[in-house]
Amino acid sequence: MSDTPVNEDDGFRSGFVAVIGRPNVGKSTLVNKIIDEKVTIVSNKAQTTRHQIRGVYNREGVQLVFVDTPGISKPRTALGTRLNDTASAAKLGVDVVCFVIDGHSGFGKGDRFLAESLDPANTICVINKIDGLSREHVMGQLAAVADYGYMEYFPVSAWTGRGVDALTDHLVGLMPAGPRWYPEGMVTDMPDDFTVAELVREQLLRITREEVPHSIATRVVEWEWPRIRVEILVERESQKGIVIGKKGAILKEIGTRVRHQLPKGAFLELIVNVDKNWQDDPSAIERLGY
Repeated sequence: MSDTPVNEDDGFRSGFVAVIGRPNVGKSTLVNKIIDEKVTIVSNKAQTTRHQIRGVYNREGVQLVFVDTPGISKPRTALGTRLNDTASAAKLGVDVVCFVIDGHSGFGKGDRFLAESLDPANTICVINKIDGLSREHVMGQLAAVADYGYMEYFPVSAWTGRGVDALTDHLVGLMPAGPRWYPEGMVTDMPDDFTVAELVREQLLRITREEVPHSIATRVVEWEWPRIRVEILVERESQKGIVIGKKGAILKEIGTRVRHQLPKGAFLELIVNVDKNWQDDPSAIERLGY
C-alpha cells in the first residue's frame, strides 16, 4: 500500500478489497470493469495474473483499493506454489474479500477447497460470467454456495457490466473511515516498467499456444525513454523459435500491438532468451520478481 496516505476531512472512507478465485474466473476483468480502466492484463490462459496488482477506485468521499490476485490452483511447479502463496497472502489485512466463481463452469472441487479457507465475516461471493445463463442456472449456482454463509452474494458479468454497479455500491457502503491511500487521479501503483512488461506478456499469451504461455516471463531490462527493451524468457530452445515466429513475425506482431498501448513515440525492442526450467528454479523466480 502507499506509504504516505493523505488525511482527509472527517467522513472520508477507504479500504482494501482482495479479489480471490480460481484461474480464469474473471477476476482481472472484474477489477478493470469496476475501475473503468485497464490496470491488469487479461487472457483466457491460467497464470495470466502473477502478482498482487492494486487498482484504485475513487468516488466522492470514498476510495477503494482492489487487490487483484493470481488464480489459486493445484501447483505443478515452484512458480505455481509461489503464486498460490501470493494470492493467499492477499486475504490478510484487507477489509473485504470478493470470492469470484465462474458461473458457466459452476462451483467445483477447487472452488470448494478455496471457499473453506475464507472467513464468511468479511467475504462476498461473486458469481461471474452470468451473460447467457438462465435465471434458474444462476440461482442454482447461488444455492450451491449459500451454505458458506458469506456476507452477500452477487451475480455479475464483468464482461458486459451487468450487476457490477450494484456490487461496487455495496462495497463502497462497507468501507470504514480511513485516509486517501493514493492520489485521486491514480488508478494503479504498479510502476511503468512492470506495466510494459505485462503488456508484452499479455499479447504473448494471446498469440502463443499449448505449453508455451506458462513458460513465458517478461521484464524490462533497459528504459531510456523513448527506448524500452523487454526481455522475453522461455524454458526451452524450441519455445524460443515459437515466440519469435517465422522470420520474426510473432515478435513483430507483439511489438505492434503493445506500441498501440504506449505513449506516442515509444520505441520498443523485444529480445528472447532461454532460462532453462526457470519455473522450478527458486533463484530465477526470485530474480523475476515473483
